[in-house]
Order: sequence, then structure tokens, then C-alpha cells
Amino acid sequence: MRYMSNKKRNPWSWIPTLYFAEGLPNVLVMVVAVTMYMQLGMSDTEIALYTSWLNLPWIIKPLWSPFVDLYKTKRWWVITMQLLIGASLAGVGFTLNAPFWFQGTMTCFFLMAFSSATHDIAADGYYMLELDEHGQSFFVGIRNTFYRIAVIFGQGVLVAAAGILQVYFRNRIAFTWSLIFYALTGIFLALWFYHGLILPRPKADNRNNTNSTAVIRGMKDMIVSFFSKFPLKVFVFSILFIMFYRFPEALLGKMTTTFLQRSASEGGLGLSPMEFGIANGTIGLIGLLAGGIVGGYLASRDGLKKWLWPFVIALTLPDLVYVYMSYALPSNLWLISSCLFVEQFGYGLGFTALTLFMLYFAQGEYKTSHYAICTGLSYLGLMLPGMISGWLKDTIGYRHFFILVMVFCLITFIVTAFVQIDANFGKKEDAIDESGNYEEE
Repeated sequence: MRYMSNKKRNPWSWIPTLYFAEGLPNVLVMVVAVTMYMQLGMSDTEIALYTSWLNLPWIIKPLWSPFVDLYKTKRWWVITMQLLIGASLAGVGFTLNAPFWFQGTMTCFFLMAFSSATHDIAADGYYMLELDEHGQSFFVGIRNTFYRIAVIFGQGVLVAAAGILQVYFRNRIAFTWSLIFYALTGIFLALWFYHGLILPRPKADNRNNTNSTAVIRGMKDMIVSFFSKFPLKVFVFSILFIMFYRFPEALLGKMTTTFLQRSASEGGLGLSPMEFGIANGTIGLIGLLAGGIVGGYLASRDGLKKWLWPFVIALTLPDLVYVYMSYALPSNLWLISSCLFVEQFGYGLGFTALTLFMLYFAQGEYKTSHYAICTGLSYLGLMLPGMISGWLKDTIGYRHFFILVMVFCLITFIVTAFVQIDANFGKKEDAIDESGNYEEE
């Protein structure tokens, strides 16, 4: 395979662990924190509002992305940020048992979010430097899959483990969660050590030592380049697609976690931590793996444009399972798990489209910074609806909330209808050569 030629390391030796390390702190901040604060007695309105603010570092990360582009190497940033994330994990574990537990854990979560956002910039830039276009397309399903494995590990395995510890330690919530975060510290330090040994050193990943004037000039050039990449109309529709493609998921994100665990009297399914872990960490994982790998394969074979609308349908329609479960309130764990399998498979397929489109948009000079801007805009599209999702759910209840989410799926269809994508982007180069030049829009 061309994308593996002249490389000392097989991409399979570092892509899975790199994107597991990218996804793990994200799921801890965005998902595990939701469950932890729920068990500590906070309302859905409070949880959604406060934890949505933790999106902020991912939104504003383009402000410091030029420093990652212009100072040191992407490899150096990846390894350094992994060490800082390990330190912030230890901080959460330590402050959970303090009188100022909320202020302390939120501070550590913000440090974790800042370090993780910087890690995202470096890891995604490193990925684009180490692999060519076809390699990026081929492994996009793999990287998304292992990113989502980290998500499932967090909201499935870790929550289940916390539940087991809570039984053993007689419902000492704060203490059991501190043990979980100390264990996570060890896991992340192991990833930091492994990547320090195994990550390749791409020739294109040059060491930069620049002064502040060069950084400011580079930031100015990067911003100008970003806004002049495409004609104005194409640019505007591209930004709208990046921000609102996942609008329904932005509303669902935190509320599905609470829905599965809140009691039936509160409108939820009342799953125990162990049941929650099985449904999300086992059955859901199988659906995720299938969706992510199939999505990457199809886009690599035929190009993103051909599969864009099927990916959109896969992302949105499976959300109907939450409407069904909110009315039926099933108690059968395997039925609930089957619904989550369908939703996870659809998300695995659908998220492939957004990831590939951002890679497509970021092509050219300053690709790392431009990709960081794209992901920041995507997170802004998640943060704002997420902040009001708890209040909205507390106001109208789970049933009407999930119906409203399905109505908002129209936004995903609208922004997709206006976006323009090169017909051959991501397609295997041999197939492109056979068909001739790229298709003009």
C-alpha cells in the first residue's frame, strides 16, 4: 500500500492508541463527568450548563494552534500534552474528597480539557503529516473507531467499574470515583510512555524555533489563508455544515446518559451502573466498530461525496430509538442494548462524513491550524445546544425532548444539501487515475 511505503512504523502500531488517547480525556470531560455529577446529586439543568462550558478549550483552540504549528514538533506536543493530561486526572482524584470538590474537580477538568484540545491539534496534524490522502481516508474509520472505543470505555467500562466499587465500599460515591481517576492516571501515563517510544518521526514534522514576531505573522497568514480557501458562498455553506451537521447529537449527548440511568419515576430507564456498562460498553461497541470501519472503507473506495447522504441518514434516523424507549420504557437489557447498537452503528457511519469533510476543508498550507479551526467550530455547534439541553429536558420531559430532537434533524439535512465536496476526495489514487481528472463543481 502506497501510504505505508517508506515508513519505519506500521500505522496500525500507533493510530489506534493515539486516537484512544485523544478520545479518553474528551469522554471523561464530556460524558463521565455527567454521570459522576449526577451521582453526586446535581440536576440535569446544572449538569448540562456546567459541563457544556468544558467544551470551551476545544472551541478556542485555534487561538493557540499556530504555536503548535510553528513551535517544536507535532510529536513533541503530543507527548507533552499526554503527560499534562495524566497530571490533571490525578488532580480530579485528589480533589473529589475535599470540601471544595466541585470547584476543584471543575478546575482539573478545565486543565484536562485544555491539554486535550492541544493534544487534538498536534495529533491530527501529526496524522496528516505521516499519511498521504488515501492513507488518511483509509484510516479515518480506524481512528474514529478507536476514538469512540475510548468513549465507550469511559461511559461503559468506567461507569460499571464505579458501580461495582460503590457496592463494595457501601455507596461512598466520591471515594469510588477518586479510585477510578487514580487508575486512569496510571493508564494515561502508560500511553505517554508507549508513544514516547513508538511514534514515528516524519520528515515533514520539522522542529521549529521561532520568535514571537514570526508566530504573529504566521497566525495572520493562517487566518487569511483560512478565509480565502474557497469562494465566499462555498466557504459559508462549509462552515454551516461543520457547525450544524451534528445539531441533533448536540442536544442528545448529555441527556441520553442521564436518560439511561435516571429512575422510571423521573422518566428514565433506571439502568444500574453495571447494566449501563453492558449496554454501552459491549453491544454498543460492536455497533460502533462496524459503523466506523464500514464508513471508512466505503469513503476510501468510492469517495466521500457518493456516500454523503447515506451517512446523513445513518446519523439522524437511528435517534428514533430514544423516542421509542422514552415511551415504552423497556426493562429488557438486551432490547435496550439492541437499540443502542443501532444508534451507535449509525453514529459510526455518520461521523465519518464530518471527519473527512474537515480533512478535505483543511487541505493546503497550515492544514493543522485549519483543521483545528474546523474542529473548534464543530465543538461550538455542540456546546451551545448542549448548554440548554438539560433545561429543555427538565421543562418538557424526556418524551417530548426526544421528539423535538427528531424535528431538529432537519437542520442536518439542510446544511448537507448546500455543501460542496470534490467527487474524488478520499478515493484510492488508482481509481482516480482511471477516471481522469477531478470533477469540477
